[in-house]
Parts: sequence; structure tokens; C-alpha cells
Amino acid sequence: MHLAILMTNTDESEFAQRHPKDGEKFTDLIQMARQDWRTTVFSVKDGEFPQDLFEFNGAMITGSPASVRSGAPWVAQLLELIRTAHARDLPLFGACFGHQAIALALGGSLDRNHDGWVHGLTRNHLLARPDWAAALPEEIKLYGSHCECVRTLPTGATPICESGGTNTGFTLGRHIFTTQHHPEMTHDFIIALSEEMREVLGPAVHTRAKNSLKDHSDQLVFAECLARFFEQAIAH
Repeated sequence: MHLAILMTNTDESEFAQRHPKDGEKFTDLIQMARQDWRTTVFSVKDGEFPQDLFEFNGAMITGSPASVRSGAPWVAQLLELIRTAHARDLPLFGACFGHQAIALALGGSLDRNHDGWVHGLTRNHLLARPDWAAALPEEIKLYGSHCECVRTLPTGATPICESGGTNTGFTLGRHIFTTQHHPEMTHDFIIALSEEMREVLGPAVHTRAKNSLKDHSDQLVFAECLARFFEQAIAH
């Protein structure tokens, strides 16, 4: 399996330079489950897009501090690429920004989180269980960091999980799977990010995030389900 990673993370700060970039994180995530799978990273936030996305078996769209509603030219190009990929049933996985981009590209809508920042370890209630997601627990724990959310889903999409009344993941057909959260983040990274974002988050959210991180995410089981998602999507 050879997957394209469409890297949308616009953070080029000193903090970002001290940590693995998203291309490496998403490669590590999928290789937790399938060591022999290959990835190629495209920095779409810099206008670097695949010449032919359909040379790949599928694609993963990363998270970003940028807003999908920014109107930036590279975002518009990405949304068009998502629509083209969907029309040809190319397997797509989107995380955070990727989740929101897929939703918006295919007719859904976005909004600000009604309670501001969600950050730290999130707990998500499973609403649907596709065959490839058999191993997911009823309550999925994933690291998250976002201030926007999907308000309405694209036509035909099936919500797969929710947290606090907000959609945190959906499927569409057998070829699209998303999560609002960050399965690629390690425990050490989310702790470091929480400290880096302390002022942005504010005292209450930072304290809540720090307390939540006494527990760990379901990263390994999520990685296995993600691999099975791509396998079944290719098979169909």
C-alpha cells in the first residue's frame, strides 16, 4: 500500500522545528499497524500537490492551525482535489483540518466550537461500527486540539462518533473516514503542545487539558482500524 500524505500544517514556529513534522507522524501512525506500507508527503499548504493523486492507493489529510474557511488558494485547491477524489472513490482519511476539509468540500458546513477550544484527551462516543472498526471501543480516547468543528455533515455521510453533542468523525461510502482529532499525536507531544499553547488556551482549558492527560489515547487500536479502513476501501 502506498499512501499520499497531504500535509496542511502551517506551523513553522521554533516549537514545530523541535518536533517531528506531520508527514513523519502520520507515517508512524499507519506503520504502527502495517510496517511495510509506504507514504509520500506533499506539503499542500505550500502549494505542493501530487501530479496524479490516483497513482496512490489512498490519501491522508493532516491537521493544521489554519482554518478551512480561510479562503487561501491552497485550501481551495485541496477542496477541489477532495471532490475529484470522492467522485472516483479514492480512499481518503482526514484528521482535524482534514476532517473539516472533507466535510466542507462535499457539502457540509463548519462553525466555531460553542465552548471555545477543545484540547487534551477527548472522549468520543461511538455511534456506528463499520466492519473495519470492530476493534474500536464504545468510548474512543483521542488527543484533540481545535476551535472549529463540523456543524452539518455532507449528504449521505454517516456519523461514526460524537463528543459533547458535536460530530467528531464520519464515514461516507466505504472510501471516506474522518476524525476531528489527532490520532497521530503521541502522549509526549500533546503534553508539550499544551504547554506551548498555554496562553492561547487560557487557564481553565489548560488546566482541564493537563488533567485529562493523566490518561492515554487509543492510538494503537485506532491505527489498526485505519489500516483496515484502507484495505477494505481498496478491496471495493
